[in-house]
Amino acid sequence: MDRETLGQRIRALRVRQGVSQAQLAFPELSDSYISLIESDKRVPAPSVIELLAAKLNCSATYLVSGVSEDVVDELRVTLDYAEIALLGGAAAEARDRFAEVLSNADAVALPEMLHQARWGHALALEATGDLEHAIEELRALTAEASAEADLDHWARVHVALSRCLRERGDTSAGVAVADDALRHLVATGADSTDAAVHLGAALLAAFIERGDLVRARQLAAQLVERADRGGGPRARMAAYREAAYVAEVRGEYEEGVALAERALALAGEDDDPRALARLRVTYAGLLLRARPDRAGQAHELLTQVRVEIGASAAGETDVARCLTELARSETALGRPAEAVALADQALDLLGEAPRRATAAALTVLGEARVRQGRREEAVTSLTRAATCLEEMESSREAAQAWFDLAELLAETDVADEPRMAAYRRALTCAGV
Repeated sequence: MDRETLGQRIRALRVRQGVSQAQLAFPELSDSYISLIESDKRVPAPSVIELLAAKLNCSATYLVSGVSEDVVDELRVTLDYAEIALLGGAAAEARDRFAEVLSNADAVALPEMLHQARWGHALALEATGDLEHAIEELRALTAEASAEADLDHWARVHVALSRCLRERGDTSAGVAVADDALRHLVATGADSTDAAVHLGAALLAAFIERGDLVRARQLAAQLVERADRGGGPRARMAAYREAAYVAEVRGEYEEGVALAERALALAGEDDDPRALARLRVTYAGLLLRARPDRAGQAHELLTQVRVEIGASAAGETDVARCLTELARSETALGRPAEAVALADQALDLLGEAPRRATAAALTVLGEARVRQGRREEAVTSLTRAATCLEEMESSREAAQAWFDLAELLAETDVADEPRMAAYRRALTCAGV
């Protein structure tokens, strides 16, 4: 059934209250203008709607939407509850409450509230691991978003879509989404905005995931320069965080520690809990590599993040990275059995798709099994890690993984052929 128009609602209320057009108009408006509004030949300004609502003893929201204040209040309470649940880590509850708003027939007449519910629903779907439906919703939101109307929101939905595509294992599509969006901002002269820095950070994460470390390093330098030139605290934190992650992947650990510490210095209480957790995990991982003597500090930080990340809207990849680095710290502290258990948890979360996070968890698992003296199982884990990296076209890291495996095989009693095969794979990945 078609809803009443704004003009029809004004006329119905006026007639119900026994007021003429002239009486409703006096003294601010003319009766002819009221007639034009009621016949839907004129769209009144927001100030006029407020004036008419006061005269007709109703809310401006009701005049515009036809939805009563009681229903609006009920929907707003549900939305607020859903957002609190999402931030608190109750992703399934948040998903259901956002869906409740979306299924309400009155929400169609409340575009701002409807959009808020769709955005929250997409994030809740991501947090529950339902990436297919999250991507479907985010694609629709990006198609409707306008950089000219709301630049920050336009950037947020593109960042979220790129992230979900990467988490699903579709790294090339994640690169394309972030790259196209960033190119649009550059073309419109908005390349020095906070939105551009956040999009650049998303593109940087996608480059890393794909193993494109040359472009990642170039973009990291550009992002830091843009952020330092005029970015806000959150944009600068995002730039330093992703640049630190690039440094970690490239093995430039001390540089990474310095960048992560710059990012942590900007962190505030109102920052995105997920972004802050990722930063702290990156920092702890860099400490483990650059300063092994501070493994205890890294373990303490990661233990705290593990508790907090379970009570946030973090996705499975973020949780898995935290578990993997915590496992690495357990190995460094001489507790390989605990490391194996944590790495196994990370792998259970990540599933079978080849991801950088999967390769990292398998590598840590292999290292812990070496410490346990379980060399055959270590070889299996490291072989899976190297194969995973090779499938992702991460040639540099795959070469290192095959070389490390060959070195491990050299310490075992296996025949020469598996060891030589690993060396050959390393050389092939290195382009030799």
